[in-house]
Amino acid sequence: MTDFGLKWSCEYCTYENWPSAIKCTMCRAQRHNAPIITEEPYKSSSSLDPQLCTTQGGSTLLICPESSARPRVRIADELPETSSKWSCQMCTYLNWQRAIRCTQCLSQRQQGSHQGPLSPLEAPQTSDSWPRPSLVTSDPCEEYNDRNRLNMHAQRWLCLACTYENWPKSLRCVVCDHPKPSSTPETPQQDSEVESAMSLSIVNEQERDNVRTAGGGGVSGGIRGRQSTLSPTCKGQAEVKIELASGGVASDNEQEADFKKLKQIRNRMRRSDWLFLNACAGVVEGDLAAVEAYKSSDGDIARQLTADEVRILNRPSAFDAGFTLVHLAIRFQRQDMLAVLLTEVSQQTAKCIPALVCPELTEQIRREVAAALHRRKGEFPCYFFTDLITFTLPADIEDLSPNVQEKLFDEILDRDVQKELEEESPIINWSLELGTRLDSRLYALWNRTAGDCLLDSVLQATWGIYDKDSVLRKSLNDSLHDCSHWFYTRWKEWESWYSQSFGLHFSLREEQWQEDWAFILSLASQPGASLEQTHVFVLAHILRRPIIVYGVKYYKSFRGETLGYTRFQGVYLPLLWEQSFCWKSPIALGYTRGHFSALVAMENDGYDNRGAGANLNTDDDVTVTFLPLVDSERKLLHIHFLSAQEMGTEEQQERMLRQWMDCCVTEGGVLVAMQKSSRRRNHPLVTQMVEKWLDGYRQLAACPTLSDGEEEEEDEDE
Repeated sequence: MTDFGLKWSCEYCTYENWPSAIKCTMCRAQRHNAPIITEEPYKSSSSLDPQLCTTQGGSTLLICPESSARPRVRIADELPETSSKWSCQMCTYLNWQRAIRCTQCLSQRQQGSHQGPLSPLEAPQTSDSWPRPSLVTSDPCEEYNDRNRLNMHAQRWLCLACTYENWPKSLRCVVCDHPKPSSTPETPQQDSEVESAMSLSIVNEQERDNVRTAGGGGVSGGIRGRQSTLSPTCKGQAEVKIELASGGVASDNEQEADFKKLKQIRNRMRRSDWLFLNACAGVVEGDLAAVEAYKSSDGDIARQLTADEVRILNRPSAFDAGFTLVHLAIRFQRQDMLAVLLTEVSQQTAKCIPALVCPELTEQIRREVAAALHRRKGEFPCYFFTDLITFTLPADIEDLSPNVQEKLFDEILDRDVQKELEEESPIINWSLELGTRLDSRLYALWNRTAGDCLLDSVLQATWGIYDKDSVLRKSLNDSLHDCSHWFYTRWKEWESWYSQSFGLHFSLREEQWQEDWAFILSLASQPGASLEQTHVFVLAHILRRPIIVYGVKYYKSFRGETLGYTRFQGVYLPLLWEQSFCWKSPIALGYTRGHFSALVAMENDGYDNRGAGANLNTDDDVTVTFLPLVDSERKLLHIHFLSAQEMGTEEQQERMLRQWMDCCVTEGGVLVAMQKSSRRRNHPLVTQMVEKWLDGYRQLAACPTLSDGEEEEEDEDE
């Protein structure tokens, strides 16, 4: 709409009106010296100014600077009010009789709106009259208005405040929100409710009773739902908008019955039901936060959608009755969610790990972890641990009865990870010599799946706790930023070599390298964000000890199809530290389907040498675990982030491994690294936490019901 100048402000309601308005559009207050869009005979062309001109009678004329077809405005001192007005065909505004265009929308006055004599501009044009602009315009708004009038209902009610003609089902004016006059016959309330049931926002269940519905029915009365959107809240729960079921072509009675049915279903739903619907919508939309919110509320991952829940979701192409979150993840190919959900479904047994059984001791250990982190002074200001701690399972587990041992392992181990690393692909415990004769069997501890699994597994393998307070993540982020130049050089050189070794033969510009590095830095600062190989390399420097990752080599879909290399398996050495500043006892991690787990051993009696081919000089209190440095095919594990000078033959890399770790070769010819741990050198709080956790199973073993159950099983076997 063309702006004729500055708007004038109403003295009563301060509403900003167009210059051509003579009354306030909002409160209908009279404007002082208000102009009226009226007719004025044109004079000679020489007497017209593009902006302002004066007629012979002394009247001041304002002409639109953009188009000569616009009417001219004459400022009058006093305007006589008339009782008869004409209604605008476009916006239904009641205009004064002398106006030739609508004061509200500037639409052309129609010929049928006259209630008095024709004005000079509307009189038939003669040959001797001055040429004037044509009254017939090709305004697209008028063409749209003509098409819209064909669909108008005959019975519309007139707003008493702004004179706008509203639809019969509207309870308030859509322009000024003035209530519908009581004298006008009211439409059934159910129609307005069905019309406003266009979309439903499933909010936090603490506010479930305050769910609002947004109106938006069309002319035909159909209900068109909007696509669901997700916005995670600060509490980890999701706030989603889910389409409601509707009958777009159904009758009013059917729509009313359908809406009442949906209302009854929603009223019966509980907080867990809404969280489940949020999780289902989250799988479809790719929002892991909604799934995590449902899991954190102890929701059943194997729960199936009912017909009523599918009706509320109202997306037949996405949701079917009987579907679970796993089915939805398979249908929409959410590989990351599928890995989490499949792991969660198989772990229906309640987990009982030391960090959860002893919360008070766990908090004290977290404070000790924070106190043990220091920043190195000098050119390489990286964080590092001051204590060498290695978590191992107590040897007293073997003293428990078989039933109690089975229960203990079910509650502390991740059976799926253990099976995948041992049976599906021989990655750990593939050597009978290491697993039986040398007592170096590795156990995969159960770990959270909240996105911080790498940091949790590192602290589990050392202190036996989770990184709940993000202390290790903060140290990782600060070390990456403060030592960015050092790590960036190693990372860039390693990535270039890796691409060349696999025949990719690509080269990136420096700007692209910087963008990729900025992304790696951003991942370290986001709690819950998945981490990469570079972060494992930095963690090796924070621990001041090597990290050995035993992981699957390929990404696979849920159908078992190979998608690509994982690139996680290998040895990560703290190459940027001096060797004398680091410990030679490594830790072991397992990697499966985008998830890290801590691999720990069980305490042993510390046999002298144990046939390893080297003099260990151990005492009875030291536990030595032999970690293989080769895979099941006897190929040497890769050493990550080597420089061009450090890369060489396999013999040179083996020599480097021997420099950074205590290595030896078993009688079977397996190159292994020795992980040493001692109760004396272990932190007393960690030892106390493990003992308190084990006491629960000792009491369980002393329970007579279990012994009776064992006797009954023996009798059945006999």
